[in-house]
Amino acid sequence: MTADPIEFRQLGSAGPRVFPLALGCMGMSGMYGHTDESESIATIHAALDRGINLLDTGDFYGMGHNEMLIGRALKGRRERALLSVKFGALRGPDGAWLGFDGRPAAVKNFLAHTLTRLGTDHIDIYRPSRLDPHVPIEETIGAIAGLVKAGYVRSIGLSEVGPETIRRAQAVHPIADLQIEYSLISRRPETTIFPALEELGIGATAYGVLSRGLLSGSLPAQQGDLRSQLPRFQGENLARNWRLVDVLRELAAGRGLRPAHLAIAWVLAKSRNLVPVIGARTRTQLAEALEALQVQLSPADLARLEEAVPASAVAGTRYDERQMNLLDSER
Repeated sequence: MTADPIEFRQLGSAGPRVFPLALGCMGMSGMYGHTDESESIATIHAALDRGINLLDTGDFYGMGHNEMLIGRALKGRRERALLSVKFGALRGPDGAWLGFDGRPAAVKNFLAHTLTRLGTDHIDIYRPSRLDPHVPIEETIGAIAGLVKAGYVRSIGLSEVGPETIRRAQAVHPIADLQIEYSLISRRPETTIFPALEELGIGATAYGVLSRGLLSGSLPAQQGDLRSQLPRFQGENLARNWRLVDVLRELAAGRGLRPAHLAIAWVLAKSRNLVPVIGARTRTQLAEALEALQVQLSPADLARLEEAVPASAVAGTRYDERQMNLLDSER
């Protein structure tokens, strides 16, 4: 069955209208192994040509490489894109993760360099990538609110925080959306986070809708692929999870689809307040993801999928133990 003509989605009551899929650019800067810059730029151009208007990045992806890449891709095209930027993660020259800085002065410093790397005079959605446990969220959001007033930022977002933090942030300034991992096998946000967002009129951008490629049958193969360090891709966990992927593959084949189509369509059908962030690194991957927009799933279809591929059956957490303990959204 063919879906209705594509309708844009509103990112909460305070955010912009966006295409129902966003393009996540992290993988274009080496997080999953070697990348081809010309193909990355061609993929960004193809996304814009197909109507995708929200590009997601982080100032720490490739220690600034991702922003510079997007800046090159958007020369002469800036007005066609909305830029969502995460900030605050601290990196060493060896690529090490050194913590997070959400102090007001640091917020302004991060943005100054982001604007330069992207070659733009404003960011459409600016968000702390994590909660700084040493800085009240009110101070971090207050600093971004000042940047909104000054014209450097259009909207404020959040990432991987829980209901209490969301409410405290919203009390300082209207929040456009929360970015959080959500997929058929990562459904924890449904319990308390999504209800809070709905109550407050905040949208959600969902990353990891393919569980970093697991649901599409992709495995770590290249040196530098961070997935090799994630619990769901290791040892017995992977063997157990692969059985879930086989079930999803069979269900997709029964409809003449690929597993990725079903996984993305499931997120799209769960709520119109959700916008999946698709981490396509190539035009081929992008085209496959866009095909999911033509898949219509009824409430009964959703229930069957969730019963056949239950989130409770997944083996391993989405991050390692250290990172999980740092996530405000998991508390």
